[in-house]
Amino acid sequence: MKLTLPQNSLFAILLRSRWWVSLLVALGAFALIRLFLNEGYAFFAALPFIVITVMALWRQLRVPSGARLDAAIDALRAMTWEEFARALEQGYRRQGYVVKRVEGAADFELERAGRLSLVAAKRWKASSTGVEPLKELVAAGEAREAVACVYLLAGEMSLQANRSI
Repeated sequence: MKLTLPQNSLFAILLRSRWWVSLLVALGAFALIRLFLNEGYAFFAALPFIVITVMALWRQLRVPSGARLDAAIDALRAMTWEEFARALEQGYRRQGYVVKRVEGAADFELERAGRLSLVAAKRWKASSTGVEPLKELVAAGEAREAVACVYLLAGEMSLQANRSI
């Protein structure tokens, strides 16, 4: 069971903010409550904000920097199709998928626990992708009764393609 916070709750907003914002809120709550109660109660009242601070910090430490992302995308674009396809296959196999190369709208067929997914990646170097390849992939997924269709690209999707998703 996964718990989800309402998007506009204080804790959800603090989780999306920089970690030090939650720390300031925790310190402020502690100081304010300390004016009326002893340290134990003040710490207990500030504890949820301290937990949010730790969670936000953990999330932000795991997010790669912009320079690191740019370097990774440049390395991907420098790969040949065969190198890229081999890396994808290895990655999906490490995640427990049975990978099969296919022809047509999809480049790979993934199967795990009886669930089929299709992956299209041949146009990963394109600077912009339109709606037609996406429609082809979805049609192929429906024909094969796939539970998911994944379209990989290092560029951007056209405005029309973004609207059709």
